[in-house]
Amino acid sequence: MGYDEMRYKELLDGLEVSEIQLSDLERTHRIDSEFYRKQFIEDYEILENVDNVTFSKVMEISDGNHMSISNDFCEKGVPYYRGQDIYSFFIENANSVKITREAFERGIMRRSHLQRGDVLISIVGAIIGNSSLVYKDIEATCSCKLAILRPKGILPEVLATYIKSRYAQSQIQRYRRGGSQTGLIVEDIGTLKIPEFSIEFQNCIKDYIDKMYLLIEKSVSLMSNAETIMLRNFQMDTTLYDDSRYVEKSFSSSFGTTSRLDAEYYQKKYDNLFEQINRYSTRRLEELVDIRKSVEPGSEFYIDEGVPFVRVSDLTKYGISEPSIKLAKSTIKNLDFFYSRKDTILLSKDGSVGIAYKLEQDANFVTSSALLHLSVKSSEILPDYLTLVLNSEIVRLQAERDSGGSIIQHWKLSEIEKVIIPILDMTIQKQLSNDIRKSFGCRKLAKDILDKAVKIVEIAIEQGEEKALCFGMKDEGI
Repeated sequence: MGYDEMRYKELLDGLEVSEIQLSDLERTHRIDSEFYRKQFIEDYEILENVDNVTFSKVMEISDGNHMSISNDFCEKGVPYYRGQDIYSFFIENANSVKITREAFERGIMRRSHLQRGDVLISIVGAIIGNSSLVYKDIEATCSCKLAILRPKGILPEVLATYIKSRYAQSQIQRYRRGGSQTGLIVEDIGTLKIPEFSIEFQNCIKDYIDKMYLLIEKSVSLMSNAETIMLRNFQMDTTLYDDSRYVEKSFSSSFGTTSRLDAEYYQKKYDNLFEQINRYSTRRLEELVDIRKSVEPGSEFYIDEGVPFVRVSDLTKYGISEPSIKLAKSTIKNLDFFYSRKDTILLSKDGSVGIAYKLEQDANFVTSSALLHLSVKSSEILPDYLTLVLNSEIVRLQAERDSGGSIIQHWKLSEIEKVIIPILDMTIQKQLSNDIRKSFGCRKLAKDILDKAVKIVEIAIEQGEEKALCFGMKDEGI
């Protein structure tokens, strides 16, 4: 190598510049610079140093339903998973919309029926690359915003874990296409590479995922038990769900009091709710918490790297998924003021209203204006107990009543402040809070197991399966 060529390479080392031969272009001959980022190329070269195959060799690849389905949504029915539902490793844990059985059984829908062992990947929008595993035999289907990967030469648990790894995500993000709304096409998924892992190694990863699933199931059981105990203490009965269509109200007890004319607001089930909870000590939410609004800088300030920006789609009652949107620190003056602190309860007021999650520790992220920050100020109530009530039918029905009639739900701050919260004895609150903490402890341990499984996969690619399995034998409390 001559001096000039060496000097040329030295100059390139410090820059985001890649030199590619025309003969090395991939099958669609892409020449956009983003496709040839140094990190993408380096990760791909590491992957090429191990025995690998393309996705198309070891799985069937399709996508979900392309037909209009919104008219078939219903309260109880068959799960219909969409892009925003891919936030949990196990898809069964997603709180999806439902469609009628008649819609599910249409001939045109059968191609998108899910099976045990399928792996789902979001392929349209801002969260491309999120994935979930269909762990159990369930009746369910999904939208075309998701790709369905059906393994035939690799264990599903291994495929799902690999997709979470750096080397799969690097390929997925590299193959994104589009401008304002990016996407990943099915044909490109088939060209992605996956190592040919040994059966021994695959079984090791499967053991981790099976342990993870048991912990998630225990977490769900503990949370469900806490909700049941709470409602049992309030002696809630089935009349709470009375959907009687005909209700007679005087002017003074309807519009004269509430200024609402929409009939949905006066359904019998709401009267039943308040009749039951008003038998107990209650407080308005504004008496129990301080409520702080967050910010909404606008989509023009969204970037790929920076301060995480949490939106409603990133939030569940079990936690916060990794936000796909980031903000520059310079976007908002005094950005630190808007960071979320330990024991703050995040409550959604737009879109999917009434989702509450209590932070277990300080968090250096910013939330959208659709999420309110609640800080408990009363000694009458514990933060974990309040979060449990906010996620229960008791508050869900109040949110449904207040925000009903809108195409996109919006829960006004003035209505949220007036939400009625029943107060249980502090001894019971402590018992419930203990179950809730155990539930989140199980989820934390499950996440640690998944993180370790992903790390084992990455070590196997970088250093070989033997070293990866040795690392796996170090329990480190897992």
